[in-house]
Amino acid sequence: MDINLLIETAKKVRENAYTPYSNYKVGCALLTKNGKIFSGCNIENDGIMSICAERVAFSKAISEGEKDFECILVLGGKEKLQYTSPCGYCRQFMSEFCNKNFEIYMYYDNDKIEKKTLADLLPDSFNL
Repeated sequence: MDINLLIETAKKVRENAYTPYSNYKVGCALLTKNGKIFSGCNIENDGIMSICAERVAFSKAISEGEKDFECILVLGGKEKLQYTSPCGYCRQFMSEFCNKNFEIYMYYDNDKIEKKTLADLLPDSFNL
């Protein structure tokens, strides 16, 4: 796995985020077990059903037949990159397609990376 490629992919797609309400732009890079990368950015709307970057990436991958995932890298912030962890809805969504050891990387402050597993972020899940 090339973590730098995941970082650059997530940074690039983050530029496409549509965030007129929060101005909090998120980008992510989802790596499949066969080496493909699917990116996603958050897309807000005026209602309550905005979509997070992580679910965009997973939806793109799944719609193209991919269901075996290695890891995901997430980054976000208003201006500079802040620690950004997947929301509860995204964690539950990931648990449908990933096992408890699925790795989630959070990149922030332009040089820090924190790695957690899905089990770390979604403890006591009934389906992990």
